[in-house]
Amino acid sequence: MVQKVIDVVGVSPVSFAKAAQNAVSEAAKTVREMRWARVGEMELELDGSKVKSYRATVRIYFNIER
Repeated sequence: MVQKVIDVVGVSPVSFAKAAQNAVSEAAKTVREMRWARVGEMELELDGSKVKSYRATVRIYFNIER
């Protein structure tokens, strides 16, 4: 088996978990055979002292089709 790895950034106004889910859901629209995902980075967009949005960089592993 050979796998490829891509990084996808998801954003959500709700939580890091939702941001990660958004990244995976969007990638699934064009990537087949996804097997694993790992959150690499988490960031907050701020508006002063208020959290405006959550960002999660998700590394997605998928099988290469032969």
